[in-house]
Amino acid sequence: MQTTRSKELAEEYLRLGGKRLAKIDDNIVKIRHWEDDTSEAEAFWQKHIEPLDDKRRVEVVTHLPTINDR
Repeated sequence: MQTTRSKELAEEYLRLGGKRLAKIDDNIVKIRHWEDDTSEAEAFWQKHIEPLDDKRRVEVVTHLPTINDR
């Protein structure tokens, strides 16, 4: 099965120790960040995800665990 670039970015971020969670409510997607990322995950987020336009960043965030998964 083929994965999308946004899914690959989310998986790599999580593999590096990323702790951000998605909050999806009424089709509004936000990020919650209560715990610190590892330095590798933070650097990856800043370099590869933060620069994306809003639409692409939302696509990545939808592949993160949600606050309901806790």
